[in-house]
Amino acid sequence: MYPFVFPKKHLGQHFLRDENIAKKIVNSLSGKNNYKTVVEVGAGTGVLTKYLLQENGFETFVVEIDKESVAFLKKNFPDLNDRIIEKDFLEVDIKKLFQQKSQTLPTENFAVIGNFPYNISSQILFKVLEHRNQIPEVVGMFQKEVAKRIASPPGNKTYGILSVLMQAYYKIEYLFTVHENVFYPPPKVKSAVIRLTRNDVTKLNCDEELFFKVVKTGFNQRRKILQNALNFKSQKNEVLKKRAEQLSVNDFVCLTKMIENSSCV
Repeated sequence: MYPFVFPKKHLGQHFLRDENIAKKIVNSLSGKNNYKTVVEVGAGTGVLTKYLLQENGFETFVVEIDKESVAFLKKNFPDLNDRIIEKDFLEVDIKKLFQQKSQTLPTENFAVIGNFPYNISSQILFKVLEHRNQIPEVVGMFQKEVAKRIASPPGNKTYGILSVLMQAYYKIEYLFTVHENVFYPPPKVKSAVIRLTRNDVTKLNCDEELFFKVVKTGFNQRRKILQNALNFKSQKNEVLKKRAEQLSVNDFVCLTKMIENSSCV
């Protein structure tokens, strides 16, 4: 398989070679959510794609920027037909993602799956956040350190911006660790697969745009207590005497409301 597609360093390509892990990743899609479409980001040589196409419960779309990979996928997976989108997922217009790519228009909701390029994995999640009401589930391979950070609880040094923002809207499950030697070429770090399942929060109980700013500002100066990091003069609440890594999602919601209304409700 691999001589036909050369992994490209600038695209962060590390092709998964272990078929059992590929099956395990695809089987990690719960199928419990309301979606009939799955979008695979960065299909590469199709190690996940072939198992996705065996599933009858949903229609698979592939987003792949590498021309060599696209040619390989078209040749080896003719069942995909025109459901290969040759673009950078970060630049894809989600509203137009499925237009003219399927005879039957997919449901508005879709799951996302992939062995994500490590150099853009965080950016992929930020795009997921932008379209969180359309994406009920994500199953992805990440660098282990990033996966642990996303799933990390408050009070942990790995807890950060992605932890808070993703946990505000998704249930995070660390599924399993993946060794370097199952990839070609092997990365220098271990990997991990996590599942994100949309929770019941349709809207946070605060200004969501301000919430994002508060979280990012707090962690950008994580060594400072929040009162200093946010340059907030009020001393009415103990939350302000803590550092960002000590706050839960609800604490950040409360802090955002405090900044909005000068009181914590």
